[in-house]
Amino acid sequence: MKMKKWNEVYKMLETGALDQKLELTGCRDLDVARKRTMHVLEEFKKCFGTEEELEIALCSAPGRTEISGNHTDHQHGHVLAAAVNLDFLACAAPNGTNTVRFQSEGWPMTTVDLSDMEPQENEKETTASLVRGVLAQMEKAGYQVGGCDIYAVSSVLPGSGLSSSAACEVLLGVIGNHLFCKDELDAVTIAKIGQKAENQYFGKPSGLMDQTASSVGDAVAIDFGDPSAPIVRPVTADLEGLGLALCIIDCGADHAALTGEYASIPQEMGKVAQFFGKEVLHDVREEEILALLPELRKAAGDRAVLRALHFYADDKRAVEEADALQRKDKETFLHLVKESGRSSWELLQNITPAGAVEAQDMAVALAATEIALKGKGACRVHGGGFAGTLQAFVPLEDVEEFKKNVETMIGEECCHILSIRPVGGIVLLLD
Repeated sequence: MKMKKWNEVYKMLETGALDQKLELTGCRDLDVARKRTMHVLEEFKKCFGTEEELEIALCSAPGRTEISGNHTDHQHGHVLAAAVNLDFLACAAPNGTNTVRFQSEGWPMTTVDLSDMEPQENEKETTASLVRGVLAQMEKAGYQVGGCDIYAVSSVLPGSGLSSSAACEVLLGVIGNHLFCKDELDAVTIAKIGQKAENQYFGKPSGLMDQTASSVGDAVAIDFGDPSAPIVRPVTADLEGLGLALCIIDCGADHAALTGEYASIPQEMGKVAQFFGKEVLHDVREEEILALLPELRKAAGDRAVLRALHFYADDKRAVEEADALQRKDKETFLHLVKESGRSSWELLQNITPAGAVEAQDMAVALAATEIALKGKGACRVHGGGFAGTLQAFVPLEDVEEFKKNVETMIGEECCHILSIRPVGGIVLLLD
């Protein structure tokens, strides 16, 4: 474990000695990044009353964007996702006790007693559950964990579909790996630890896409054919080299009361699979569905059939998009993004909630984005759908005008210009 003293790290920031590490996080302005990191150090010292010679760790974990594979992961299909240049940044240090004190700026202090590492019912859906869950997995792996103090700030946009929860889990994993596991855990293992914490301790049955994208960095093509051992293929996603900017656009709709809409997608896909005696669509061939389409429509319903057809199409596209990015084939990549968006709208039907007539925020946002693109680039729904955000790949020379036009039609500050971050979870003080 390589640790530096608080005052040494602060001096490194002042002199620019950490600039190369900060650049890896995808920051657009090094001066801003230095000041933000100094702020974290200062607030850590203030919050926990520590001495300037205390040895600390400085860690970062990014949010993520889903590029392809819309609702394919829960059917054990393929996805393509990437880390983005918004992150959780934290200063951390062992405190010699059996208690973790986690202060996320702007939120109440989270305190976790590690004397009991089992899931706690009263901690479900809280940060405390993630702290306990991550460290519990490390203890089960044979490492001696202990108490620590953590001060964190986050630039991952809440409710943006960029998975702030996965970024938090990976951050905790990176900190725990550095403080207690001698940095022996690889990025995919840290992602799996985060997923288990979210599933077993937080109480949310998430897949592994979010944590893997955050932990590994750049873009990752993931095959969930065996969800217990997903195949992760790193992909170089040089969007800037392709002349593209990544934009996330908030459609302005609220996710509240949409749980049933989200749940209906895996339920209906599962209903199609069950018609063939299987649990997920990965285990059913598309040809079988087409051969028995009349019977299947009666048994599962037309929307379920259409959603199943979307799965097969987007499952293939996720692999093809990863290949196109890897070989820097811009035209094929953009064509596939458009096809994925069209399939989500027409077959998956996760743009407008059932029965909605007057309020169709996502549909209007997509239409406005298409107009603002003026036939260039591509856009699609981002993540779960029905509300939240959409994703656009915009020519670099048009991005400012695009942002202005979209925000005129949808709302101020709705368009966020991001980039793909080349690294995942990282200890900024490691060589």
